[in-house]
Order: sequence, then C-alpha cells, then structure tokens
Amino acid sequence: MLTKRMLLPRIIPVLLMIASAAQAAEQVEIDNPWVRVLRIRLAPHEKTAPAQHPETVRVFITGGERKPGDVQSAPAGNLTFENASAEPLEFALIELKPGAPKPVSPPITLDPVKLDSKHHIVVLENARVRVLHTILEPHVKSPLHQHPPYVVIYVTGLHTTMKLADGKLIDNRRKPGEIAWRDALTHETENIDDRAAFEIQVELK
Repeated sequence: MLTKRMLLPRIIPVLLMIASAAQAAEQVEIDNPWVRVLRIRLAPHEKTAPAQHPETVRVFITGGERKPGDVQSAPAGNLTFENASAEPLEFALIELKPGAPKPVSPPITLDPVKLDSKHHIVVLENARVRVLHTILEPHVKSPLHQHPPYVVIYVTGLHTTMKLADGKLIDNRRKPGEIAWRDALTHETENIDDRAAFEIQVELK
C-alpha cells in the first residue's frame, strides 16, 4: 500500500510538468504603453480557462480550424479560447490597452493601401486599429510608403530588404510565426527571396 510519503516524490514531478506546460502555452511577446501581445498555443481540443481581456485582435499563425493569417476581433470581456481541431493551434492575441495614449506618428500621406492595393489588403478596421494582409510575391518591390506604429506577425518566413526614408538599407530575415513591434515607419520593401511571403500588420490609430 502506498503511503503519502511514498506518493509525494511521484506526484511533485507531475505537478511541475503540468505547471511548466501551462506557462509555455501563453507567452508575452510585446508589452508597451499601447498593446500587450500574447503568443498562445493550444493542443488539440484544448480549451483555456475564462479570463478577462481588453479589446483584442487575434491573428492565427498555425493549425487549428482557421487558416494561417486569419484575423478576428473581440470587444473587452471574459474570453475563452478553444482549439476544436485535431491539430495544434497557435495564434497571436493583441490586447489593446484601455486608456492608452495616442500612438506617436506623423501624418500618413503615403498610404500603402492607396499606393499598392494589390499587395496591401485591409482585412479589418475599427476605431482602434487597421489590419493589413501584406502579400510579398517573389522579388516584388513596394513603393515608398508609411505606417503608424504597428504589430507585425510574419505568417510565413521571408527575406526582404527595407530601405528607409534616410536611405539606410536593412536586411530583414524572419522565421514563420515571428512577432515584432515597429514604431512609425517610412520605407520601401523588396522581397529578395524566390518564394512568396505574407505578413499581417496591425496598425494602431
């Protein structure tokens, strides 16, 4: 017969493994005055516990019942997320902080949607954000354009060069699923890879 003393050494490692798995399922990628961005991973048929969130934008990265790059928004409230599929699910949850200061940005006079609507498609827009699906065909080069501060989710890997307004050239290599913050930016982008790539840009208003 197993006593409590005999069971504890067996139970504690299991509890530690469970706690570690729970921590790994939710990871803070960005936290600044405007947004907190969480990377959330769910196993097949896994469901999160209800939690209070401010207004959010969700961008699907891999797996699940949605396509990579799909976007959803939700008002502030008590939210639960469920992976109803038999595949692992990963998504970025962008929390829009209530009472956040207005993002610092010059007037946008070179709007990528107006300059290159074929490669910059608005998939969601409300009072807080404008979300763009940016398509980068092999060796495509965008015209000089501007963004207010934004979160970018690299749905696919890519290799681009970014030429800034001051002429500085930046080599930009990204892996699928990377998440980044960018301050207001004026630049040209060229996909120097032989593969098409796409990203989701969540611009703040």
